[in-house]
Amino acid sequence: MALIWIISAEYLGDYRLKLTFNDGAVKIFDGKDIITKPLYQVLQSQAVFQRFELDGWTVSWENGKIDIAPEYLYEHAIAV
Repeated sequence: MALIWIISAEYLGDYRLKLTFNDGAVKIFDGKDIITKPLYQVLQSQAVFQRFELDGWTVSWENGKIDIAPEYLYEHAIAV
């Protein structure tokens, strides 16, 4: 797989993100499964989850303290 990163992201509600990747793929990532993992529990608050940022490669939260690898997002999101 070539190097992949996110070029845009939009919060759709209910822990879902619409992600556009540098290869042109547009996918929907459902974060409901990941927020149950200890590292991501702070994202259980939808108010926190929707305050993501793009850091040049992927989405991150809490000023870069929490992120999800763009490869993981690419593989686990559903194509639009």
